[in-house]
Amino acid sequence: MAVRKVIIAGGGVAGTATALALLEAGIEAEVYEAHASAGEDAGAFLTVMRNGMAALAEIGAAEAVDAVSFPARAVALLDAQGRRLGHRPIEGPARSLTRAALYRALQELATTRGIPVHHGKRMTGASSSPDGVEVRFADGSRANGDVLVGADGVHSRARRLIDPHAPEPRYSGQHVVYGYAPGNPAGLDLDEYYMVRGSRAFFGLTAPGGDGRTWWFARVHGDQPAAGLSPDQWRDLALQMCRDDATGVHALIAASGTDVVGSDSYDIPTTPHWHNARMVLTGDAAHAAVPAAAQGASMALEDAVALATALHDHHDPMIAFAAYEGRRRAETEETVAVSAKLSSR
Repeated sequence: MAVRKVIIAGGGVAGTATALALLEAGIEAEVYEAHASAGEDAGAFLTVMRNGMAALAEIGAAEAVDAVSFPARAVALLDAQGRRLGHRPIEGPARSLTRAALYRALQELATTRGIPVHHGKRMTGASSSPDGVEVRFADGSRANGDVLVGADGVHSRARRLIDPHAPEPRYSGQHVVYGYAPGNPAGLDLDEYYMVRGSRAFFGLTAPGGDGRTWWFARVHGDQPAAGLSPDQWRDLALQMCRDDATGVHALIAASGTDVVGSDSYDIPTTPHWHNARMVLTGDAAHAAVPAAAQGASMALEDAVALATALHDHHDPMIAFAAYEGRRRAETEETVAVSAKLSSR
């Protein structure tokens, strides 16, 4: 029997894009997001690369994302003394935006198109039968559908439901700190991205047109996870890492005040089981990458299109899930490995 209704656990990029893709394929979906608003790590920013923008175009979402983003055209590489080491164009179209803006754009588009998006719904469990799946949430409510899509991120509950022995996410040995500073304290021409190979950490900075701020990130090595730090502590950690460099990055971070967010970086090199009879993983739940390759969001968007296409083309969910995995597994695992290698440099 064809899949008629899909329950999606997770309202981030992967989950909401999957709902939009399913709508294009003529399949009903409902999104259940654990967080009350935009979701975790909303202070971060990202770039949707050319492949991700193509996926957005397929689900009719490119225009909405264009409206809240700015073009990413080129990258210049500097050393710790501010010397220019290289320059390359970014194969476009590619767009940079805050994670919160991307969440909002996709969720608002979903709501406009009649897709229910429920907030404050943390999935605690699910059970399946030959007829469908029942999903349970922390507030005691339940939802029923033909299949469950686990789009609930790197620390996915759905991954454990599919395979209780699934590997834990791997701590990458790095923290990622994001911040925003008014004006241009670094004193650089910010028409492009600057990547700075500092003496103790790797930094990136850019300035979107009309925003009036410089956006920056720092990838900082750390032997142990550091979750729970305050914005001041994350900023001070980043400041320590660039104090000996002559790049303007120290002035930039110092000017950011508390407009800073940080997190520990994890990846998942491989997930042995992406699906069972009624449940399937997508996005970071299946193949989380560290952010070095700037492909996390784009991979999730491509997953959405591939999964919706498979469910449209194959009435049996197991056959559809296998087709989806066959299309996506090798490519995503290769990208995860490449990103891990880039991050270690």
